[in-house]
Amino acid sequence: MTDRVAIVGAGAAGAAAAYALRDAAAEVTVFEKSRDTCGRAATRRQHGCTYDYGANYVKSTDDAVADLVESTLEEGLVDVTDPVWTFDADGEISAGREADEHKWTYTDGIAELADRLFARTDAAVTLNTRVATPIRDAGRWELADDAGDRLGRFDAVLLTPPAPQTADLLGAANWELALCRELREAIAVVPYRTILSVVLHYPFELDLPYYALVNTDKEHDVGWLSREECKPGHVPEGESLLVVQPSPDWSVDHYTDTPVELSEQVASMAADLLGNDRLADPDWTDHKHWRYALPDRAPETDVLSAAADYGLYFAGDWVAGEGRVHAAVSSGLAAGERIGRDL
Repeated sequence: MTDRVAIVGAGAAGAAAAYALRDAAAEVTVFEKSRDTCGRAATRRQHGCTYDYGANYVKSTDDAVADLVESTLEEGLVDVTDPVWTFDADGEISAGREADEHKWTYTDGIAELADRLFARTDAAVTLNTRVATPIRDAGRWELADDAGDRLGRFDAVLLTPPAPQTADLLGAANWELALCRELREAIAVVPYRTILSVVLHYPFELDLPYYALVNTDKEHDVGWLSREECKPGHVPEGESLLVVQPSPDWSVDHYTDTPVELSEQVASMAADLLGNDRLADPDWTDHKHWRYALPDRAPETDVLSAAADYGLYFAGDWVAGEGRVHAAVSSGLAAGERIGRDL
């Protein structure tokens, strides 16, 4: 009988795990609560623009991930060659450190990463399906959605949602084992930064020597500002599109602001930072709330590893302890390879 594997979450980690299992003798099903794949590595398209409004790019820091992207997922790949500069609490902008790694996205946006990985597998990807309850029964796993309907029985389950949501799944699990409580306690304490993303579009070009600015002392209300027009194919010529991510503290304080309030305040912040009054008046805007944007450290890995004896696995940037797309992909590849060996 063919082994059945369930992957909860169709983000970068879940897609990479499915890819790693592509040659395994297993039937892989992916459950995703939203209507899109790739999680925080998200892309939207409006008014002729394509923009990455969560994670901004994939870095080539991890050799295995870089090789996968360059040799297998290279079609439509674009390298963001303009540099990232820095600024401090006073808004003083300085040339950034030169780095060797590449910054990659796709002409059609960074969300293409997951789609391209899934396209190279036979995995069944089920969107708009929220897994609510893992059930351990007779040496296998059953998953139930939030309506209580059963989604199937599986020999192995990989959980890839952000750590707080994974901890909630374990809290709801019908699994009477001390390890379940230990896992939940270890995962629930992973700290996360909440970040808002605000998109500001302008019908004119900006003449700037950098792709993005990052606040290095963590004392400014703006944490990150990037220019999507630096990514080939994203913004029509003669236009500008900024992705501004306020600091975690500012994001928490303004999480419930209305879209109008949010865009007005962030546009004003961008205008002040760049010293350009015209930026206070974008012609259209967009926004996204990322409650669980960036994990700040990893959980105890020994506890996570012990769950593999029961066919339960974990992957994501929080497992790596680094809120980066390449870290999520690397974690997913490792988890998929481990599952393939264990089946």
